[in-house]
Amino acid sequence: MDPYAEQLVDAAEAALPAWVVRCVTERITAWSGAAAPEVLARAEEAGRQACHEVGGALRTLLAADIDEQRATPLSLLREAVRFPTAVLEEAGVPPVERDDFAERAFPGDPYDLSPASFADVDPALAGPGLAWGAGK
Repeated sequence: MDPYAEQLVDAAEAALPAWVVRCVTERITAWSGAAAPEVLARAEEAGRQACHEVGGALRTLLAADIDEQRATPLSLLREAVRFPTAVLEEAGVPPVERDDFAERAFPGDPYDLSPASFADVDPALAGPGLAWGAGK
């Protein structure tokens, strides 16, 4: 794996756990005013799982020859919404209203969590994402 890809994966793995917890905390707080400790604990576990699964998928993707890559790192990060979504659904949080585009583009994202850019996951991902894109 080239150094730019390695930096992007490392940054994504570092950012994903906190991103999952932040997504859960923001949505549940907006709905009920506060997140219960057991929900936060579940979010932390989901964040670790996202790091492991999505990080592994990113490593596999970016280790492949560029001509063989059938996804992008950002598309894999967008698939990570399943982790905070599962926690929110388990906690009984109702879906949020989304516009028609979001509903069509991201049907598996009832809480409107899909990142539009690397920086939406964490600002620290913007640089590695840009460097990887320029380097590929």
